[in-house]
Amino acid sequence: MKTIKGPGIFLAQFVSAAPPFDSLDGLARWASGLGYVGLQLPTTAGLFDLEKAATSQTYADELKGRLGEAGVEITELSTHIQGQLVAVHPAYDQLFDGFAPEAVRGNPSARTAWATRELKLAAEASRRLGLSAHATFSGALAWPYVYPWPQRPAGLVEEAFAELARRWKPILNAFEDAGVDACFELHPGEDLHDGVTFERFLTAVGNHPRANILYDPSHFVLQALDYLAFLDIYHERVKAFHVKDAELNPSGRSGVYGGYQSWVDRPGRFRSLGDGQVDFSSIFSKMAQYDFPGWAVLEWECALKHPEDGAAEGAPFIANHIIRVTEHAFDDFAQSGADAATNRRLLGIG
Repeated sequence: MKTIKGPGIFLAQFVSAAPPFDSLDGLARWASGLGYVGLQLPTTAGLFDLEKAATSQTYADELKGRLGEAGVEITELSTHIQGQLVAVHPAYDQLFDGFAPEAVRGNPSARTAWATRELKLAAEASRRLGLSAHATFSGALAWPYVYPWPQRPAGLVEEAFAELARRWKPILNAFEDAGVDACFELHPGEDLHDGVTFERFLTAVGNHPRANILYDPSHFVLQALDYLAFLDIYHERVKAFHVKDAELNPSGRSGVYGGYQSWVDRPGRFRSLGDGQVDFSSIFSKMAQYDFPGWAVLEWECALKHPEDGAAEGAPFIANHIIRVTEHAFDDFAQSGADAATNRRLLGIG
């Protein structure tokens, strides 16, 4: 059995124009100083050159070396933005165009082609960096129809997932060639947002071995989904882990859908670690039980607490929850030394 690695931190929410958050080296020193030993790197924040990392082993080795000098290593790369743009329903075209390079805006097919190429580069960059997992989103074609009113026409959802699979199969094949797991963060707004939708996708891609899960319990709290039972069901496909807290406090005025309110006012909102309702002791126990092979990575998103405070509190929180798995059973000392013949005599067998 393996002990989960960490603490790690996802840098996307911390990049800014102010030092030390304006460069990868500055972020690495800052995170290391807080006690983090791993960094999950967004690929769209200007922290490094994705194409160079995918095409130059020298560049990839230098990138790892720079981070190693600061006392940290890369946990995974992230293509959440590019994954989102693999599949965009027309209702969201204008909003999601803002995430894409200017050259492909207003051209959905070109935008999808750009995103697909980025994902394939990320697969190869992950291989050169010696990574085994990758964090991403699935994108969404069916999300506007998540609630069945007006009644969905027969075959609509099936066609959406068939098209999603058509777009993702070449990408998943690239991850297979690279020996890296593509881990979808199951997230509202994505067609893959819970266990059932992940199963639909898995069926559509022929149970592709590289189609896996980034487990983030905060999104399941906001959906009123049993995030512990989820691990019992899907642990074999869980290959990445965001440690993020959340709370759901429905009232007489608002519930799961949130009433279009701001994050501060919503019944369901993300919180800094320890401030929400997630039972992380049970989660880390299940991760140890199921021999999770990866990293415990803080993703900070909180409507109340300052991000630097959330990050400072997050490293010891994760470290204190990591279970160093035992190398032997607690009752090994009491072994009787019985052999096969003794076992037969004990059972009364001839």
